[in-house]
Amino acid sequence: MEQIGTHRQRVLLTGSSGWLGRHLAHRFKARGDSVIGLDVSSGVHTDVVGSIADPRFVEGVFSEYGIEAVVHAATLHKPDIARHSASRFVEVNVRGTLNLLEAAVRAGHEKFVFTSTTSLMISASIRAERGDRAVWLDRDTAPLEPRNIYGVTKLAAENLCRMVHLEQGLSCVVLRTARFFPEGDDLAHRHSTSGENTKTNEFLHRRLTVADAADAHLRAFDNATDIGFGVYVVSSPPPFSRDDLYELKQDAASVISRYFPDASELYARRGWVLPTTIGRVYDPSHAELELGFRCRTDFAAVLDCLRRDAPLPFAHDTSYFTGTPADAFDRELNW
Repeated sequence: MEQIGTHRQRVLLTGSSGWLGRHLAHRFKARGDSVIGLDVSSGVHTDVVGSIADPRFVEGVFSEYGIEAVVHAATLHKPDIARHSASRFVEVNVRGTLNLLEAAVRAGHEKFVFTSTTSLMISASIRAERGDRAVWLDRDTAPLEPRNIYGVTKLAAENLCRMVHLEQGLSCVVLRTARFFPEGDDLAHRHSTSGENTKTNEFLHRRLTVADAADAHLRAFDNATDIGFGVYVVSSPPPFSRDDLYELKQDAASVISRYFPDASELYARRGWVLPTTIGRVYDPSHAELELGFRCRTDFAAVLDCLRRDAPLPFAHDTSYFTGTPADAFDRELNW
């Protein structure tokens, strides 16, 4: 990936013990940046343990470590809805983001990268998929009507980034990442497919590797001051066009076979099945046009692995929450 500029910075990385955080820490350190990892849980790349919801704690970290820029990947996620109250989501995802933004402004920072989610683009009606065609979702999709507290707080945090940029001049880049988690789907009971089959299907319209997610953050970080403020969908580029939306909803397998004639045969070798319907498609084209970023791993790349009987280029680890998937980390790091 092209590197812009030569000055290396002291970067505060929140969420440094998480799946994305460990990949981000590795990439920043590999190119010479000094990374200060912050998380509520200890980890290999975590230097300080504490909560961003505490403004005095945040200010102390900035002061003690001489932070020069922020990559904010820490958050309460959708699965945390079952474990935490709505007020806790507001404390961490909204107040915590504001604490970081305000500390960055006081420190005179030039750049702030925020990890958001495509989940906030999914309203209850989009989730229900009642229409006769798939929904095309890009950065300009509106109105945004998040369906749960996770999406509501992430959208609020995005707007805080926008506000601070407009009022204080802090360059903020928001990345709405699609799925890249290694664990199984939290709604696995809805699928009749295996985890690897499901993830491969999602590369058609709503998934990327964590390695690509990390690379997108570096590209956003390097371009932040030129952009000023920007919101980008980050997902594997779909092979489809808007002209395919009706057929994708009615008979997705036929559309896929038209683009990839051997897909059905390759799937059959593993006992997999192509999706019969696709209800939404994420379009990351703004990230490619304005950031110069495109995911390296797409559906075609996964099919190529199937053709060569090579290891799949993404991690699938159903025990992720209970163990440390070092092998999965290495696979996505080096693919």
